[in-house]
Amino acid sequence: MYKSFTFLIILFLNVGGFTAMAQQNDELPKRSDNLEVLSHVPLGAPLSVTDIVVEQEMSRPYAYVGRMQAEKGFDIIDLSDPEKAEVIYRWRMPNEELHVGLGGMDPKYFKHNDRYYVVQSLQFFQGGPNPDAGAVVVDVTGLPDVSKVKTVGYVRNAEHPGGFHNIFMYKHSDGRPLLFATTSGDDAYVYDLGKFVEGEEDILAGTVPNPDTPARMAGASLGYHDFYVGYHPDSQQDRFYGGGAGGYFVFDVTEMDSVNLVASVTGVSGVVWGHTVTPSPDGRYIVGETEYMHAPLRIFDLKPALDGEVQNIREPISSWNFDYENLVHNHEVRWPYLFVSGYEDGLLVVDLFSPDEPKTVAYYDTFLGKHQSGMCGDSTCNGAFGVDVRNEDGLIVVSDMGTGFWAFRLEDFQGWNGRGWGLPNISSAQNWDEGPQAN
Repeated sequence: MYKSFTFLIILFLNVGGFTAMAQQNDELPKRSDNLEVLSHVPLGAPLSVTDIVVEQEMSRPYAYVGRMQAEKGFDIIDLSDPEKAEVIYRWRMPNEELHVGLGGMDPKYFKHNDRYYVVQSLQFFQGGPNPDAGAVVVDVTGLPDVSKVKTVGYVRNAEHPGGFHNIFMYKHSDGRPLLFATTSGDDAYVYDLGKFVEGEEDILAGTVPNPDTPARMAGASLGYHDFYVGYHPDSQQDRFYGGGAGGYFVFDVTEMDSVNLVASVTGVSGVVWGHTVTPSPDGRYIVGETEYMHAPLRIFDLKPALDGEVQNIREPISSWNFDYENLVHNHEVRWPYLFVSGYEDGLLVVDLFSPDEPKTVAYYDTFLGKHQSGMCGDSTCNGAFGVDVRNEDGLIVVSDMGTGFWAFRLEDFQGWNGRGWGLPNISSAQNWDEGPQAN
């Protein structure tokens, strides 16, 4: 059983929406004056662009964009001059025309023993080659010399064919570069990619279960969709935040052979399935997304659960939406800012300084097309798919399913460090050299 996004995209393509969604209008994009477009690079056919990640070191000015459908793999964008971004390399699955399924979904990167690697999640289905290939690992240490880009190999899961819809790379407190991956089964699988690039075969580091909930027992979508993993300084724990069947879950994954549920957010009105979840740097708040039309992002305060008063949270403290007719997809937290890839609404920036009163502070419509309500099942799944932020200088990058790659500057946002806000310096960006404790 594959994730709902897979089914929606296939349904969409089968009803001929591909051409309709490629239409452009003649109006200028909706935008706020405090967002500056630095560059825009079209990448390919509509609905061929997926998620995005940007390297954090200024000496490595590269972003990686997943590619699906007609072009299965990922593109490398050179940001040496953010105002002149350009594609310098395209990795494609060998014999891609024989593969059944979406292709490249979620790219991440990591550093190990002074070498740099891209991990591109893959989704191929039975009926073609490599249905057990969940991700490809590619050595990109030699960039910008693209002749030195080398495929290391494929992370496979034969038990749950269909690939990895989403992944997260995390520098664990024990020093290992761990890949957390969704599967077509119930659990998130965790792999030691240090062992993988060193040629070892036994790389499974553990699993994280999706707890039983009434929604899941009633037949809600299996397993996790997306997650975040981060260090929690107060408890000195590595914590997993997962969105899946029933809602959102927080696990202590400090000991991968003995993971423990810390808190859950289930039984929430309108939430039977969690799509994406990201915590504040101190782990107190989480932003939860559900990916269905008209649904807002919800902000939850986990303090009662973290203090041991309850284990489950049922009520958000606030919610946010830009346009109720659309829906948002992914997001990145650089507290108090929330950067959102909002499908047909484009890039959105939200102020969470007062988490009970979120406010839109910036927006730019990267979609540039006509609103197509319900063109993808019950969702408008086109437009801004992924977003990432480079902490050192505040560069914002967006991947749009139809219009390609974008780079932005937000006025008065020249970079992010949590300590400047009285918080741990913790985000999705990893300290690959020193580990999470150094943050």
